[in-house]
Amino acid sequence: MPKLDESLLSDLPPFSLLERSQIRVVLDHAVSRRYEEGTEIFREGHDADRFYLLLDGYLRVVRTTPGGDQIIVLHISPGQLFGIAPALQRGTYPATSIAAAESIALSWPVNLWSDFTTNYPGFATESYKTLGQRLGQIQDTLTEMATQAVEKRVACALLRLVNQTGRKTEGGIEIAFPVTRHDISEMTGTTLHTVSRLLSAWQKDGIVQSTRKHIVVTAPHRLVLLSGIEG
Repeated sequence: MPKLDESLLSDLPPFSLLERSQIRVVLDHAVSRRYEEGTEIFREGHDADRFYLLLDGYLRVVRTTPGGDQIIVLHISPGQLFGIAPALQRGTYPATSIAAAESIALSWPVNLWSDFTTNYPGFATESYKTLGQRLGQIQDTLTEMATQAVEKRVACALLRLVNQTGRKTEGGIEIAFPVTRHDISEMTGTTLHTVSRLLSAWQKDGIVQSTRKHIVVTAPHRLVLLSGIEG
């Protein structure tokens, strides 16, 4: 593998406070790998032997409920750490990570986590800040599932995807990676039939444009109203 340049990481939160020489040390311990869409990178409950940084692509983070259902609790965008079980003082992964699109990630042996956080305070500060934000996002998702009506849950899920990955197009704001109606059902704890019914109705109303694995939000302000976020 060609030697990666320090500039690849210098603007990313875990490394933005590090000197180039420190980033060089971190990179020299990294392994780069490409993952095809749908590839499982690691599985919930398996031994956490590596931690990762997503360079390109998007990931779904999936947890299994006590009843055996799968819930998508989070999406990971480029530039973010993931699989950081040691930050949670765990020896196993708390969730399953799946490539939502073709993705490239760096990874390091888990025993280097303590070295990085001890030797590079900036790495530790930014990593734990990211972890706190992520746990807050997961809590918000679970709270929505427990308390909100289905229509609001689906609207909130789409808005999260737009905020995290959306890119402007002539037709509206496009979710930047393949997302299916089944994915949305797993994000919202509802049935595929219900998601299909809502998206079809919203498409007729001009709020979204939905095709196979592809969603464009054509009227974001109306989706916000449906979500109830404005009050």
